[in-house]
Amino acid sequence: MQLIREAQAGDEKAKSRLLDENMPLIKSIVKRYRNTAIEYDDLLQLGSLGLYKAIMHFNQAFGVRFSTYAVPMICGEIKRQIRDDGPIKVSRATKALALLITKYTDAFRAENGREPTIDEIAEHFKIDAYEVVFTMDSAKMPVSLYEKFDDESGGYLIDNIRTVDKTEDLIDKIMLKEYIDKLDEREKKIILLRYYRDKTQSEVAQILGVSQVQVSRLESKILAGLKEKLS
Repeated sequence: MQLIREAQAGDEKAKSRLLDENMPLIKSIVKRYRNTAIEYDDLLQLGSLGLYKAIMHFNQAFGVRFSTYAVPMICGEIKRQIRDDGPIKVSRATKALALLITKYTDAFRAENGREPTIDEIAEHFKIDAYEVVFTMDSAKMPVSLYEKFDDESGGYLIDNIRTVDKTEDLIDKIMLKEYIDKLDEREKKIILLRYYRDKTQSEVAQILGVSQVQVSRLESKILAGLKEKLS
């Protein structure tokens, strides 16, 4: 805390020391974003910026350890850049063509009641079919590890990936705790009862005195927020 107070007062040496001592934390977080279009060194800089913001805004009154406070700040800075830049680097011309194809597809569907074929799109824009496929694929978002692969069990793709990296687990737990702490009391109870007490949605509905439909809707909202937070 003494170093943090000094850094907040403008001491550059304190800032540098805090950055050096927390670099392992930044690197462990950066590893999960290495498959993005952003270079590793740039990811480190973004992570360092997130840590700097955490240093400048941290207050002992928050009642958490500095590292617990810093993790979401570091992740948020990286994710913001990824979101602003887009997950895949695509030329402006390709992006513009993808937008035109999307508009044409929507209009074609509304008029004909079906999707246009690749050849029909190619003929309309006077381009080769392979260029249509390339452009349409470039506009697709990569599949998230937190995409559901089984609607019945609610399993995610990441559930099938084994890992022995305990640091990753710790980071996920910190971010999960931070997310759950921000839920209101009813939402917290739903998560507790569903995933820690193994209750069905109907059982949760009876306990909370609401309908099963309400529980289902709230649970979907909570999981969507968690997916966005951890992806």
